[in-house]
Amino acid sequence: MSMLEQRIQQQFFDSADLKYAAAEVLSKPIADAVSALVGCITGGGKVLSCGNGGSAGDAQHFAAEFVGRFERERPGLAAIALTTDSSILTAIGNDYDFNSIFSKQVQAIGAPGDVLLAISTSGNSANVVAAIEAAHAKEMTVIALTGHKGGRLRELLLETDVMVCVPHDRTARIQEVHLLVLHCLCDAVDLQLLGEQENT
Repeated sequence: MSMLEQRIQQQFFDSADLKYAAAEVLSKPIADAVSALVGCITGGGKVLSCGNGGSAGDAQHFAAEFVGRFERERPGLAAIALTTDSSILTAIGNDYDFNSIFSKQVQAIGAPGDVLLAISTSGNSANVVAAIEAAHAKEMTVIALTGHKGGRLRELLLETDVMVCVPHDRTARIQEVHLLVLHCLCDAVDLQLLGEQENT
């Protein structure tokens, strides 16, 4: 086996090891996040999601699976990724600053009872921090997906919020677990709304 192949295999092993380690640590906060999402949706609310870079992709991935579907047929669930409208993002970035691109949208379309899904691998993204502050001002619940030790996001969260903090320092590994967390959220929300799926 070549050194390159060994390195590639090690990436798989490291990712799998972290997922095993994180399963026990994260199952309770993920379940708490599911409860927040179900309460929001059944109460007529919506989920606003945000993040930067790969986390922006995760925010959009989540919204797509809520509005479309995950693995089961169901009516669409209300979710909006705050990362997708280039006119809004560039207008706010130009007229105000980049740190306001999510918070201004939360202020405009967030409502009490809504949920903000805030994704930051470091927990220190200034525009995600600002979005959380705006969400709290709107009496929204925050679900924070982070890594490292939670960064600045940890200090901002209220008792009614949920932090899902991946116990790792490497961004790639954290993002891999974040994707699994999002799939867990979608699966469990469907379970809560639709019940167990019958085997056919």
